[in-house]
Amino acid sequence: MKNIFLILSILILTISTTLADSHNIKKDGFLSKKFKITKLSTIEDPGNKIVLINNHGQSNFDGKQNFCTSIDQIRNRVSLVDKEINGKKIMLYNLCAHKIEGDMGKKWWFSKKPYVGRSKLDKRVDQNLELVEKLVSLGVPRKQIFITGHSCGGLTTLLFFSRYPDKAGGGIAYMQACFDRLSKKYKVTKIGKEAALAKFKEKKPAQYNLRAQYNNEILSNLKIPLLAFTHPKDPFEGLTSDWLDQIGGMNRIVISDDYKIDGKKCFKLGKKKTDKFKVKDGHSMDQATCFQYYNPVILEYIGSRI
Repeated sequence: MKNIFLILSILILTISTTLADSHNIKKDGFLSKKFKITKLSTIEDPGNKIVLINNHGQSNFDGKQNFCTSIDQIRNRVSLVDKEINGKKIMLYNLCAHKIEGDMGKKWWFSKKPYVGRSKLDKRVDQNLELVEKLVSLGVPRKQIFITGHSCGGLTTLLFFSRYPDKAGGGIAYMQACFDRLSKKYKVTKIGKEAALAKFKEKKPAQYNLRAQYNNEILSNLKIPLLAFTHPKDPFEGLTSDWLDQIGGMNRIVISDDYKIDGKKCFKLGKKKTDKFKVKDGHSMDQATCFQYYNPVILEYIGSRI
């Protein structure tokens, strides 16, 4: 009986902590400083707006998921809302892709079948293009629209500009990744990048090949300057991101080698003002409030593209 109560207590604590730390967002639209969502209809003075399109991460490779993003994941993008560059004010559009499903679906990740059809990433790229064209039709200059994204959303950002280099002003990728915890699962630190990727290929050949296909497409076709953030302790692509440096014009910033930025420990904030959660995963470093140290770099990049 005591063991049952102990298990229940741990489960309740885990669920409570998760809920306090995530507070999910399930709708797309423009986000205010207070995380209020406004649906896209018209834009006041569109010629003097800069629109950042946020692409969230995914909970699985090719299937649907229950929510779009979380306040934690998008908090630092929201910190840029209403900032002005050359008299033009920043707006943030949260683009939800949680209901999109690839042609092979969630189960494909656990198979060895080659991918056939269009993946969720492909469809997310098209979703971004559709939104860009809608914003342009409302009067926002194309060069003042920026694609951004975290994790799978970061990879979506890179794929967008490898396919549609002239459709938006620029892009910012945060912790680009969409193919499992490569760095951690295949022990890159211990056996090295090449050996780890070889093991990934052996275990999941279809997934390895699709990743290679996307990376090669980006390397071959991405020509415009982009900004990318990575972290060596990101368990996903943290230690397998050096290929980004081969892209002409790419400005890759390695955030730090620990969980500090500018000498300060990094925390994520919860729903309450008193909630603070230590960052223990490099994949979440762009969600910590300390990451706003890079806001001037991001604003400078945006200014260079408009």
